[in-house]
Amino acid sequence: MHLLDASMLWGSAGGIRRVLQAKQHWLPSFGWRHTLLAPGARSDGAVDIASLPLPGSGGYRVVWRRGAAVKALERLQPDVIEVADPYTMAWAGLDAARRLQVPVVAYCHSHLPTLAALLAGGNGHTLSRWAERAARAYLQRLYGHFDHVLAPSRWVAEDLRAHGLAHVEYQPLGVDRTQFAPVRRDMRWRERWLRGHGLDARSHLLLYVGRFAPEKNLDLLARAVGLLGPGHVLVALGSGPRPPRGDQVLVLPAEKRPAKLARIMASSDVFVHAGDRETFGLAALEAMACGTPLVTSARCGLGELVRGVGTTLGSAQPRVWAEAMVEQIHCPSESARKAGLQRARAHDWPRLIAPWLERYRVQIEARRGHRPAPVPAAVERPSVVALR
Repeated sequence: MHLLDASMLWGSAGGIRRVLQAKQHWLPSFGWRHTLLAPGARSDGAVDIASLPLPGSGGYRVVWRRGAAVKALERLQPDVIEVADPYTMAWAGLDAARRLQVPVVAYCHSHLPTLAALLAGGNGHTLSRWAERAARAYLQRLYGHFDHVLAPSRWVAEDLRAHGLAHVEYQPLGVDRTQFAPVRRDMRWRERWLRGHGLDARSHLLLYVGRFAPEKNLDLLARAVGLLGPGHVLVALGSGPRPPRGDQVLVLPAEKRPAKLARIMASSDVFVHAGDRETFGLAALEAMACGTPLVTSARCGLGELVRGVGTTLGSAQPRVWAEAMVEQIHCPSESARKAGLQRARAHDWPRLIAPWLERYRVQIEARRGHRPAPVPAAVERPSVVALR
């Protein structure tokens, strides 16, 4: 069987790219063929599509020609289509699936309503409430056309169901434990690496991995590390419009090599993430698999993932975060570390890919059991679109 993943969220080195790369890697071992259609995708089994850069996004590109995307999807002749973003590629996926008479699945990697509210000012302002309602209405209209909607956390699944989408299922993301593991810890390498970046080799290393965007609350992390004083450094790996700043902050490009990223994670003192709108938290799971202590937000999918195996905080006070960081640096819990490794084991990619593929298979067989219907017109796109 042939799965076609379609997404505009590929250009950045963030979590969605690593998820799509994992599917490219693992599906053949389950007897599936995998193809990726995305802007800038040029590797084996990947097809590029015309796009424009999205300014200030950290590497994302916009697919603006829906008709061209539909034709590209049709040419690839998949048995099932999955789209990883709710924009042009999602509408093109719906059109192509109806023409090919194959099922189409949406994966809700990002929570558009909360992001729309944030971009409209946040803090419960009238404009932000309107933006959130408009985004919810858009998602209900869009996702209502899909055969299936998958959510990375129970929080996302429950939220979508609560707002009128019944065909939603919880499908968590995974981690490659052959790459991300405690054996990647290398303190001699860490000392050389810190010195190579002009830092004291004895510095305590607090690591953030991900996009530099407003919803990640990186300023909070920078202020918290600043309160810890000399000898503590926040290392931020990623890209985007809002990098953290401060005397004790080192900003580096996103690390695309899994082995190198795993070594950095395993050799850090603490993994930190203050994002309060995360649908999952893939980097936190990878750090968990490396046995690295975690201090994260207690909200949304990230809090759901880390709760019970790391420190989760509901506060936006830098001092509270600083105190939690110090505790994890100097008094990490061995029981929490073991619990984290066990949770990462439950999220091992081969274990999670099997039920994911079973969902595709059920949809494919259900579709093949029906007589082909006439090809309908393109799905009408609503007028309100909250682009990020």
